[in-house]
Amino acid sequence: MKHRCTIDNAPRFADWIENRGGVAIWRSVNLPNPGASWSTPALTEEGEPYPKPTWQVDTKPDAVITDPRDIEVTVDREVKRFRVGIRRSNGFSFKVTDGGSRRIRAAVEKAGEGAYHVFDYDTQEAVIMVPASSVSLQEWIEEN
Repeated sequence: MKHRCTIDNAPRFADWIENRGGVAIWRSVNLPNPGASWSTPALTEEGEPYPKPTWQVDTKPDAVITDPRDIEVTVDREVKRFRVGIRRSNGFSFKVTDGGSRRIRAAVEKAGEGAYHVFDYDTQEAVIMVPASSVSLQEWIEEN
């Protein structure tokens, strides 16, 4: 399966492939956050390996993508939006309630392959998104 990025990140990923040694993919090793991943350039501006972006990942990236044909640029569309409850977490942060988390997981699963959620902090709503169309990063570079 190709790595996906949104159209907003396509220029950044293209630059990293051309100038920074590729796109490094870091997957979460944090058990409470199993599906998370982060993308960084493979190299710093000085040409050194890019440091891990968060404590939640291993010391080295899981993969480095250097071919723009291996990245899929998606244009996503909203399929559902609903209000979820939040609660205070440690200190000053907030978390979605357990019930809200179950609703989000169920809605993402129902939306189908490639679906994910984002949180609209202004309205306190979970927004379920699905890919509407996609092209390879190589095609995107050629068109733009």
